[in-house]
Amino acid sequence: MEARAGGLARAAAAVAAPQTHPAVAAQETPLAAVDWTAPWFDLVRPELDLVRDDACAGRFDACRARLDAMARTRGLHNENGRAVRFVDAVSVATDAYEAHIWATGEVPTRCAGDGAWHDLFNALVWLAMPRTKARLNRLQAEVIAREGVRGVRGGLRDAATLFDENALLVVTRDARRVQALRGFDWPALFVSGRARFADQVGVAVFGHALLDKLRAPYKAVCGHAWIVHADPGDASPADPAGRAALDAGLAPALSAADLRPSAFAPLPVLGIPGWWAPNADPAFYRDAAVFRPGRRRAHGRARQDDPAARTSTGDL
Repeated sequence: MEARAGGLARAAAAVAAPQTHPAVAAQETPLAAVDWTAPWFDLVRPELDLVRDDACAGRFDACRARLDAMARTRGLHNENGRAVRFVDAVSVATDAYEAHIWATGEVPTRCAGDGAWHDLFNALVWLAMPRTKARLNRLQAEVIAREGVRGVRGGLRDAATLFDENALLVVTRDARRVQALRGFDWPALFVSGRARFADQVGVAVFGHALLDKLRAPYKAVCGHAWIVHADPGDASPADPAGRAALDAGLAPALSAADLRPSAFAPLPVLGIPGWWAPNADPAFYRDAAVFRPGRRRAHGRARQDDPAARTSTGDL
């Protein structure tokens, strides 16, 4: 399976320092300690609840089979017209993971070892957001068809991989919220603007690597925010109709022209109001090792094309 984009780690460093405290790897976290009710699982919760007991017992092949049956029942297809199937990764020999999915519809899914949870969350996101996953697959497959599988992906494949692995979908029509996020204005976004945050902004964890990491959350865990310009009440990931609307609106909006690493905004996941009890204290956001000012603010200047540089977010 292809390695993650090198740009992912570089982008995360813009806001979150490398993890230096003794956080235990997610694979080693006692499953009884995982908070399965946490809001970061909302997007995949309906399907996760059906296979969680088997996964916690290590029966990942049973999970794969059940999710595969769900894909069949729902008629999932990729944009090449192939039925999406979750197949045991040991039966697939390919270096071109996305090209294989495009050509066959088969999504290699590990059923043992450290990658089993990672691939389980990947299958869950396919079921939750099938159109968006299919669009990301198409974009990657088209680049591979033109350029082949290379050691360096390039901008589009880096961005598609970043989205697939680590994206947070931030659903809002509030331009000032977007400015605060892109401008690293954490006090405006999360402290002074806290009371109305949930009314104005919806957040869903899309990246399957990020979901896997959040089985053992720690303060510095960072996702990459992709802005979805929609009313959060109409695209709530916790609501089946809202999830379908989010998928239907997002997929056609993803294009090779717009999907680039610089389009994301780093966002510390545990800073989202209501997602982590300690962030109710404003002091939580004063940790500059996590809530960094970003390169623009740290250097005392801003790009002229950055709306956060031109317009004050004011009182959100």
